[in-house]
Amino acid sequence: MHRRPPSRSARVLASALAVGTLLTCAACSGESKGDGGRADSAADVAASPLAAESTVASPRGGKSASPGTGKSAGVLTPSGAKAALITEADIEDNWTQVKDAASWGDKLLIGKVDVAALLTAKTNAADCQKLLDALYDDTLLGKPSGASALTGFEQNESRLLYQVAAYDRAKLVTSLNWLKTLPVKCDQFTATDSKGGHRTVQVIEDPVPSVGDARQGLQVTVTGTSGTQPVTLTLQLAVVRVGTDAITVTSGGLRGTETDTTKAAVQQGTANLKDVLAGRTPAAQPGNLD
Repeated sequence: MHRRPPSRSARVLASALAVGTLLTCAACSGESKGDGGRADSAADVAASPLAAESTVASPRGGKSASPGTGKSAGVLTPSGAKAALITEADIEDNWTQVKDAASWGDKLLIGKVDVAALLTAKTNAADCQKLLDALYDDTLLGKPSGASALTGFEQNESRLLYQVAAYDRAKLVTSLNWLKTLPVKCDQFTATDSKGGHRTVQVIEDPVPSVGDARQGLQVTVTGTSGTQPVTLTLQLAVVRVGTDAITVTSGGLRGTETDTTKAAVQQGTANLKDVLAGRTPAAQPGNLD
């Protein structure tokens, strides 16, 4: 079992496998992450990414102004960040909101980039390593400079983690520009775990709905083994900037991605954030019907 340190700053995913305990969440000791940031469990695959738990999003009403959403329009407050979170009703299918999303971490994402085997320029190894570490640490956009909140959802063997946060504008733009370069810099590379096992990582661009002020999407596939069984983790990453704030959606698992759900999370999440920044309470969704 593996859990991230409670001190990690706010920050989907891979799923908790019902078959073979490939994915599990919790804390214990074992193999250490390359940067010494956390310990791994004996299982070959632990649960999924992302950090710093926030409380479950509060019930949302109509479009009327809400003092709890944010005291001044355009500034994301802690209460506003929580109000901007999506809920089960905002996404497709039978997703269940969880309380332990901050502890998710996928061991398939832990590894050192094999520079010699890198297909692109060897100087890109640092960017590929940064990508792996950021996926595991849920820091794709760096550390938030202001209010932040996150929530997570599970469905069968898939997970989705949703984050909203305020950032330094210049650093946020730089992070988005960096993400755009990764399908070229890190199109395919090999990562080695502490036991000498090899994982093949592929990065491609992934479309994101045309919302917000800027956006970037990626699909990352990690192929390795759990025990003697081959496993493939597929993650969809979607980032949308709204002013100096941004939402980040990470979803997927060992059975592939949930494109419709990711799209719904991006669209509704962006709308929620815009409402909050305008001093409105995000509209409640009707919920999913069987």
